[in-house]
Amino acid sequence: MKRVLIIGNSGGIGSAVQAALQAKGHAVTGVSRSGDGLDVTSEASVRGVIGSLEGPFDWVLVATGALEIDGGAPEKSLASLSARTMQDQFALNAMGPMLVLKHALPLLPKDNPAVFAALSARVGSIGDNRLGGWYSYRAAKAALNQLMHGAAIELARTHKQLACVCLHPGTVATPFTEKYLGRHPAVPAPQAAARLIEVMASLTAKDTGRFLDYAGKEIPW
Repeated sequence: MKRVLIIGNSGGIGSAVQAALQAKGHAVTGVSRSGDGLDVTSEASVRGVIGSLEGPFDWVLVATGALEIDGGAPEKSLASLSARTMQDQFALNAMGPMLVLKHALPLLPKDNPAVFAALSARVGSIGDNRLGGWYSYRAAKAALNQLMHGAAIELARTHKQLACVCLHPGTVATPFTEKYLGRHPAVPAPQAAARLIEVMASLTAKDTGRFLDYAGKEIPW
């Protein structure tokens, strides 16, 4: 049995991962904005909520994030850029998971295998960007990838059995994506959850710092 902490367990993917793990008999602790008042863009909030938890946890999954924040939809052109949207995207999708990592670190074992995973997105890949657009969301996820990669290097010195990774869950049919699916194929949240759990279960310290998709395949930075 694993002890698992899910940040954002009220969302489509987070709730599906929690349900799947609990069905397998794992002990899951979930926290969210709606259930616990957790605001990952506020360090005081992150410190307060995560500081109240008791570890250690074998896995920590950050499943927070948003494509659209306060009406700031993904941009189709430079003309749509706004400083507010860029700031909001960075705060939620890049800064948030890193604040969680900072304050969840005492809950991760130093001498046993563990996983810290943050949900990223393929559109955050610079090398895979062939369509343009979605400037703020893409940039925030690219920033998250860089921040997590840097943290993995640092934590390899202190948490030698930790895999610190970014995971792309695929296009998942949730309220998060419903306005933007169009003709893109999407998978139900329970299927996405099963794939993510399979990838996380396969991770070892040798995988730390990687950016992987739902099948465990490398995504270019």
